[in-house]
Parts: sequence; structure tokens; C-alpha cells
Amino acid sequence: MRIDILTLFPEMCESVLSESIIGRARANGFVEIECHNIRDYTEDKHNRVDDAPYGGGTGMIMQAQPVYDCFGALCASLGKRPRLIYMSPKGKVLTQQKAKELSTLDNIALLCGHYEGVDERVLEEIVDEEISIGDYVLTGGELPALVLADCISRMLPGVLANEDAFTLESHYSGLLEYPQYTRPAEWHGKSVPEVLISGHHANIGKWQHEKSLEVTFRKRPDLLEKADLSDKDAAFIDTIKNSEK
Repeated sequence: MRIDILTLFPEMCESVLSESIIGRARANGFVEIECHNIRDYTEDKHNRVDDAPYGGGTGMIMQAQPVYDCFGALCASLGKRPRLIYMSPKGKVLTQQKAKELSTLDNIALLCGHYEGVDERVLEEIVDEEISIGDYVLTGGELPALVLADCISRMLPGVLANEDAFTLESHYSGLLEYPQYTRPAEWHGKSVPEVLISGHHANIGKWQHEKSLEVTFRKRPDLLEKADLSDKDAAFIDTIKNSEK
């Protein structure tokens, strides 16, 4: 899969994407991520890419032309048009399901806004969808783009050691992840649950699943409304509810 990031700060993006798991995945060819500097496409002699908003207001607005030409150059170099996503607080909030859907595509492009936003006309002309990473506002779209790129990349074949590394984690199945422990077996007077050192894989799996249900019920009960629960799962949650009455 290829991810292209359209930004005013490619060095900022590269510094993150060149490190850790994603950096190794890029080096090994499991995912291709390229950053493109929107400023390279300005026609302003002072290299400006923004201007004051019509109608007044504070801050500056990114101009349509550099964004449009940057995306046009990308399309020309690829020989096709990738799906363009604008990272915006106005977009639908990112979910694991959305990330899974995007991970099946061959190529996506992420547009990072900055200042007070981007001229609406270019958004209407080239953007396919808008995605937010939460109901809050950041100084630019670079951090959200990096979050989305990371979320998608780690689900691609070869990026993580095995599929279990992400399919058992919080949100992937609609539930939060069960508690995790490592050595030593006792720390500050607290011991690792005995079932986890029993070697009985069926019992361990049952404990992990039930703990996922319990953690989700206690921390994010809203997720249970959308989760695909079996009758046995529902009965287990009812048991927790009844124990608290």
C-alpha cells in the first residue's frame, strides 16, 4: 500500500515516519509513505501559501492553488488519482473499522491543513472525504495524518510480527483489550493472575475474552451497544451488572 501526505511540514512527518515499527516497515517495503511539500507548488514570489480570510476573522487560510497543484502533480506522477482524505475536525471521527476499510486500498493521500484551514473551493473540488481523530482542535493536520498513517500501516501484511499483534488489541473487534502482564510474577505485593501462568490455553483464552468484556463494560460501555456479542457474552455482562446491584 502507498500513502501520500500533502503537507507544509514534510520534515516533521518524516521524523516520525522514519522511526520504530513504521520506519522499519517502510525500509523493508511493506508500506510506501511519501511526503509532499505543498509550498513547492506556490506561485507566490515570496513562497507564501496563505492569505487573509474573506469576511474578516483571525488567522490565515491556505490558498487553493498550491494545494490543487500539489495534488495534481501527485496524480500525474502516479498515473492515477488516489483517494484524497482531508484531516479535519469537521470530519467523521476515525474508528478502527474505518482504518480497516482504508487499509484495503492500494493508495490514499492525506491532506494536512494548517493555520485556520484551507480554502473551501479546493476542498469541494478534490477531497473525497474528511476524517477527524477526535472532537478537539490542533494547530495542523500533520499529527492527525501521522495517526491515521500509523493506524493503517500496522494492519498491513509484514508490518507487525503476526496478525494477532493487532487483531487482539483494543477496538479491533469492537471491545477493549484485556489486561496484560509481564515479569516479574509478583510486583509490589501483586501477583499475575494464576490462569495466565497455568499453561492451559483454553482457560487463558476464556479469561482474556471475559476480561475484555468486563473492561469494556466498565470503561467504555457505549462500545458494547455496537459490538457483535454472543448470547454467552450478553449473559456474562448481565452477571457483572447483577454483582454490582
